[in-house]
Amino acid sequence: MPSHVRPFVRRKTKLSYSRLVKPLNDALSLITPLKSRSNRPLTFTFEHQLNSLIWFHLHEHASGRELLQVLEQDSFAKDHIAPPDGVSKSAFFEAMNSRGVEQLLQMYHILQRQAKGQLPNRHPELGELIAIDGTLIDAVASMYWADYRDGSKKAKVHLGFDLNRTIPEKLFLSAGKADERPFVSKILAPGQTGVMDRYYQCHKNFDEWQTDEKHFVCRIRKGTRKTVIEQYEVPEGSHVFLDVLTLLGTPNQNQTEKPVRVVGYKVDNKEFYVATDRLDLTAEEVALVYKLRWDVEIFFGWWKQHLKVYHLIARTAHGLMAQILGGLITYLLLAIYCQEEHQEKVSINRVRELRIKIRNEHAQIMDEFDLYDDEDSITGDSDQGPPPSATS
Repeated sequence: MPSHVRPFVRRKTKLSYSRLVKPLNDALSLITPLKSRSNRPLTFTFEHQLNSLIWFHLHEHASGRELLQVLEQDSFAKDHIAPPDGVSKSAFFEAMNSRGVEQLLQMYHILQRQAKGQLPNRHPELGELIAIDGTLIDAVASMYWADYRDGSKKAKVHLGFDLNRTIPEKLFLSAGKADERPFVSKILAPGQTGVMDRYYQCHKNFDEWQTDEKHFVCRIRKGTRKTVIEQYEVPEGSHVFLDVLTLLGTPNQNQTEKPVRVVGYKVDNKEFYVATDRLDLTAEEVALVYKLRWDVEIFFGWWKQHLKVYHLIARTAHGLMAQILGGLITYLLLAIYCQEEHQEKVSINRVRELRIKIRNEHAQIMDEFDLYDDEDSITGDSDQGPPPSATS
């Protein structure tokens, strides 16, 4: 009897998409089961919903309709992302607009903790640094809840961003016109240091955060009134020109009750003034902490450009939150994957490389499967079973 080529027996290495979603699959048993609201079982399960969102962001699809077409016609997505019998337009959009957020939040927090444990801490000497910022998402007129101004609808994402590991932390969603400052206390935990732009300057909040043992490094307006209590020595030749302990604001109006430290420094002939309660850092370290805040801006731009998070799939607040969580989960999976596979931060080059690998590996499986079928048709040996799944 002639010998047979059995490529699937020799395949030991997990395929790239399997390695990407392994943390997700390991955590699925910990997620609250998503139950059907009727006596009929779900055909588009939470696992299908989650994988569809990951596929949407990973491949930069621009709409839910485009994603549905891919799930129907792309061979890999059809076999390994979509349900066995496919997904209808109504089932897909019903799922996105009305269910799964609780489970997505649970998955997000599990992956966030895993990423935080695996990714290197770039600045342990500076403490736990959380940049806090908001970003607007253009909405459509029918999204009545996304109030911004007359004739314009926008939603706003309020995000805490771990600057030491460059990954997202807590998030909240609101209408576009919502004030960002109240979300600081919701995002920060005691002992963490919030790093914020000057929009967040609020002297009452500076007092409250110190009372709650939540630290801050916040840029303030140059003309803010300062009542100096103590002046610290500034190193010669430093870009720092001011280091004082002071009360901020006008007495009997908006002055802080608790003293804060103000560090002034100059970069490219531009002056920055930063208020903080961190007396344990040098003035240069305070300036470095504020400089690191730019990483959250880079993240928002990268997230928007390369994962297409702002292309709306759903129009309800529930659906938009599901989409945002899907984008954050995709980013966390990429962060874990790039660290495990390459010991690197996430980059668009690695994401493109991953996309190409997924396509090439699936094409190779199909070629091997065709060879397998051709040999069995010649020998009559058809009892070996199908090849393993590309996601096994």
